[in-house]
Amino acid sequence: MTDRAAPGLDRPDPSRDHRETTEPTPAPAPWHPAPDRPDPADPGHWSTAVFRARIDAVLRDFLGGEADRLAAVDDDLAPVAERLRGAAGHGKRLRSAFCYWGWRAAGQPDNDALVRAAAAMELVHAAAIVHDDLIDDSPLRHGQPTVHLAFEKDLHGRPRARAAARSLAMLVGDHLMALAGHLFATSGLPAAYLARARGLWGDLARDLIAGECLEILRTGGRPDTEASLQVIRYKTAKYTVEQPLLMGALLGGAGPTLRECLSAYGLPLGEAFQLRDDLLGLFGDPERTGKAGLDDLSAQRPTALLAETWKAADAAQREELGRLLGRSDLEEAHLHRVRYLMLRLKAPERIEHMIRTRVEEATRALDDADVPAPARRTLADLALRATARSN
Repeated sequence: MTDRAAPGLDRPDPSRDHRETTEPTPAPAPWHPAPDRPDPADPGHWSTAVFRARIDAVLRDFLGGEADRLAAVDDDLAPVAERLRGAAGHGKRLRSAFCYWGWRAAGQPDNDALVRAAAAMELVHAAAIVHDDLIDDSPLRHGQPTVHLAFEKDLHGRPRARAAARSLAMLVGDHLMALAGHLFATSGLPAAYLARARGLWGDLARDLIAGECLEILRTGGRPDTEASLQVIRYKTAKYTVEQPLLMGALLGGAGPTLRECLSAYGLPLGEAFQLRDDLLGLFGDPERTGKAGLDDLSAQRPTALLAETWKAADAAQREELGRLLGRSDLEEAHLHRVRYLMLRLKAPERIEHMIRTRVEEATRALDDADVPAPARRTLADLALRATARSN
């Protein structure tokens, strides 16, 4: 359990004007993430755009059919069906791509049934997003109102609309997780293949829940880098990269040695992915990220970026951070101030170093993997694509 009585993190004294800062805030040199990389021209005809279109088509047809069946139960379910229909309409399709290339790394050829199974990874992500936004009370996702806020608008004027909207969002998230398993099981792959990966589904669900619970328990506590990295590992890294890779590899009949190499690639890469996400949460352009820049500060989430800032701060800087973190009335001026402190203390630089070393660790693991050349090249490219991004 983390220390919740850390100095400098007490709630603000209402008798003080907390809009004042302890020193003027000059405009530091801005920090910018690395630009996106273009699609690779792969001899095996791999194209991220084509693959995304295949995954999108599977999800559109599958969720459309499920939404229609739900709406057919009763007309009152129309808004729920509509949220379900659009639940997986956005995303980079990285999780399904890692599942696909886990299969290809095992020496298997392209297969439409495997693409359907890989698309189930996106429904796991969709479920996690709905629940995460609900837990954090986030207003935006991909520039659009989050599911619980969309339900609030649907129910405007009704008694207890907010509570009802949150309950509906929770149920949509639960249903998406169930549908992920259903899509996987009905993908068209032979039952013997599916049985190879059955145990991993339980691991994935347990790890994801463990990460979410750890984040809740550590929110508002003393910032600590190792504790933050543990949250990242279980809440994001495993289900984003490592477990989809292993899912595809297990479906393809991969042995223990290959699975160990893929884990050695997937886990550090998944951590690097979330570290990039934390940087973008505070320094990215909300028009590109689709997220509110003040979310992590007002919620006082246990990010490694905040922990590295706290570790480098002196007593006065910690006191100032303590006055700002966790407040519901933060404004752009406060965001600018926290960014300034982070830049002055070189916290983004240290997070960039953590990202870089993890990507290097991941790509080195590929050197030891006995995988076909197209899989090796594409996994190396995906490592960069997942971490050198601006949204």
